[in-house]
Amino acid sequence: MLTLSSSSAEREAILIEALAPLSHEDRRALLSVGLAKAALHQQQPEHTDWSAWLMLGGRGAGKTFAGARWMVWQALTHSNLALVGATLHDVREVMIDGPSGLRAMSGPAFQPRWETSRKRLVWPNGAVAYAFSAEDPDSLRGPQFHAAWADEFCAWPKPAETLAMLRFGLRLGEDPRLVVTTTPRPIRALKTLIAEPGVAVTRAGTAANAENLAPAFLSTLHALYGGTRLAAQELDGVIVEDEGGLFRAEDLARCRGAVPARFDRVVVAVDPPATATGDACGIVVVGRLGDRAFVLADRSAKGLSPNGWARQAVDAARAFDAQALVAEANQGGEMVRAVLVQADPPCAVKLVRASVGKRARAEPVAALYEQGRVVHCGAFPALEEELMALGTGDLGHSPDRADALVWAVSELMLGVAGAPRLRAL
Repeated sequence: MLTLSSSSAEREAILIEALAPLSHEDRRALLSVGLAKAALHQQQPEHTDWSAWLMLGGRGAGKTFAGARWMVWQALTHSNLALVGATLHDVREVMIDGPSGLRAMSGPAFQPRWETSRKRLVWPNGAVAYAFSAEDPDSLRGPQFHAAWADEFCAWPKPAETLAMLRFGLRLGEDPRLVVTTTPRPIRALKTLIAEPGVAVTRAGTAANAENLAPAFLSTLHALYGGTRLAAQELDGVIVEDEGGLFRAEDLARCRGAVPARFDRVVVAVDPPATATGDACGIVVVGRLGDRAFVLADRSAKGLSPNGWARQAVDAARAFDAQALVAEANQGGEMVRAVLVQADPPCAVKLVRASVGKRARAEPVAALYEQGRVVHCGAFPALEEELMALGTGDLGHSPDRADALVWAVSELMLGVAGAPRLRAL
C-alpha cells in the first residue's frame, strides 16, 4: 500500500502497480499531464516525519498544481479524501476544474466525475474526494478521511476552527496527512500552524513558476508594485506584518545583490535556543566590505542538540572563512562558548549579551537597511519574515533568525564610522 510517508522510489513502484490495469496509452496519458513531473517546490517534502505539508507561495507560484498533484497521488490508492476551500465555489472552480486542478491533473485515463448532489468527486477506481466550504466548519464533523487538501487557508473566514474540524476527520489508514496551500497573510492561525511540530513548510515566490505564466505578468506587476508590502506578500509569498514593524518590505525588496569577491571581515552570529525541542537556533553569516554588510547565508535550524547547532555554526564559519563566531550568551552563558569551542571552530568565539530589548537592538540595523547599506546575497524568506515581524509583537515564536542577523550586522557595522547610533533622551 502507498503510505503518505513512502519514499520517492516506493511511491514510484506502487504508482506503477496502481496503473497496471490501464493500457500503455492510458498510463502515458495520465503521467503526461504532470502527475510525475513537478518543480522542486511543488513536490512533497522527502523526509517522512511530517503530518502536514504547508506550501506558502505567491500568486501563480504553482500552489494549486502542487496540491492537486499530491491529491491525485492519494486517489490512486486511498478511498476517502477531503477538499476544503474558502467557499464551495472555490473548491469547484479552482481545486477541481481550474487549469491546474484535479481534473486537469488526473488526465483522460483517470478522469473523475463530479456528483453535484453529493458534493463529491469520484475517480474511476472508486476513490472519492468530498468538497467542503470553510464557511461551514461544522460540515466537517462526522466524515473521516485518509488525506486532505486545504487551499488558500489564509482566506478562510474561520481558519483555526475549520482546520481543527478537518484534522479530527483525518483518522483513516496508517498515516493520514494534510496538505495546505496558501498565499500567506499575517494571521495568527497561519503563524500557529507554521510553529507546530510535524509541519513541513516550503516557500516559493511567483518567479519560481515563471515559465508557466504569461511573459508580461511578472514584469508588469513588479513595475506596478515592486518593493511594496503587497508585492512581498502576493508575489514573494512572504508573511508581511501590517503595522509596527521596523523592517519595511520595500527596503528588503531592494537589498538584493551579488556576493563581492572579497570581504574586510566575515562573522557567523548564533542565537542559541533555550531548549533542543523549542525555538530554532539562529545561525546567520554576514560579511562586511567598506560601509556595507552582505548577508551570505541563513543556516538556522530547529530541533538540534547543543552539539548539533554548535557543529552547524562551526561548519558555516569554515565554509565562509569567518573571522569570528558571535554568540548570544543570555540563555546559556559560558556553556554557549564551551559547546562552540568543543566543535573546533576555525576562528575566535565572542559572547555578546543583550542589555536592551529586541526592538532597541534592531533599530540601528533597520536604519542601515533603510540607507541601503545591507545587501542580501540570495533569497532568505524565513529570515525576512522574522525581520518584518520585529516590533509587531505578533510573530508567534521567537525571532531567532532575525536576532542572529541583528547580532552579526551590529558586530560588523555599528562600530564603523558613519554607522547609525541611538541615544536615549
